[in-house]
Amino acid sequence: MKVNENFKSSIFSLVFSNPDTLRELYCALEGITISSDVPVVINTLEDILFMDMNNDISFEIGGKLVVLIEHQSTINPNMALRLLMYIGRVYEKIIDDKKIYSSSKISIPQPEFFVLYNGIKPFPDEKIIKLSELFENMEELGIPEKRFPALELEVRVININEGKNEGIAKKCRTLAQYSALVSKVREYQREGLSLKGAIKKAVPYCRKHDILKGFMEEHAKEIMNMLTTEWNWDTAKEVWQEEAREEGIGMGLVQGREEGIGLGLAQGREEGIGLGLAQGREEEREEIARNALAQGASVDFVRKITGLSLEEIERLS
Repeated sequence: MKVNENFKSSIFSLVFSNPDTLRELYCALEGITISSDVPVVINTLEDILFMDMNNDISFEIGGKLVVLIEHQSTINPNMALRLLMYIGRVYEKIIDDKKIYSSSKISIPQPEFFVLYNGIKPFPDEKIIKLSELFENMEELGIPEKRFPALELEVRVININEGKNEGIAKKCRTLAQYSALVSKVREYQREGLSLKGAIKKAVPYCRKHDILKGFMEEHAKEIMNMLTTEWNWDTAKEVWQEEAREEGIGMGLVQGREEGIGLGLAQGREEGIGLGLAQGREEEREEIARNALAQGASVDFVRKITGLSLEEIERLS
């Protein structure tokens, strides 16, 4: 998989890209108040540039707390492991590596982990997932399970869809408005519009009704491509996971090795290949191909996930 050096943040990351908004979000999630005098410093990992491995948001509060927040529209049981990898990178970034070899004890910000879920599949208002849930069972080796694992990481997965966790939404207007934008796009899709058509209709609606209005005006040129790309790739990952389960080819599809992703997809059913191709909209297939090419995917990879011919893809590039 090629490194995507022009990777753009998701709409969610862009919406929550300033310290005041992050302070508001964290306070809403925890049900607390933090003075505006307490500094919030963003330290999101910008050097993780692979398509499916970008850190959404991380920030420090007063130098005492480091918060990692991931936004997901698909249910991922492995988020605790991903966040473990991210927090290690964040600590590398914010701590002088020479100090860890000192004979004096150092202090590090305490971590907290959140996943904000806004997918279409049913999910509870909140759920805790743990790293230890992924550990192998040692009893097969004749080793008794320990009472407490040597390593643990807990993640609060919070459903941010409209109508869920209304107490949090009331305390963070920005989060409520983001959820309203997502809800409006889905409403227009249910009416029969393509993803691109739904976004085109939802953006002016939100501006008219003061939903992320300032954000819409500031980032008008970016929103369409970012939303379409972000949600198409989420759909792609979900399809690849389903194909992997059915064909027994494993999670290498989702991790994105070009030579592995084609297995099963190239053989697969036309209605199941790629990003929502079951809907059969030619315009949407071409839009997906453009976005995939813009993300740095190869022509062969795009052909496999869309079903378009080589000539059709070359015409779009």
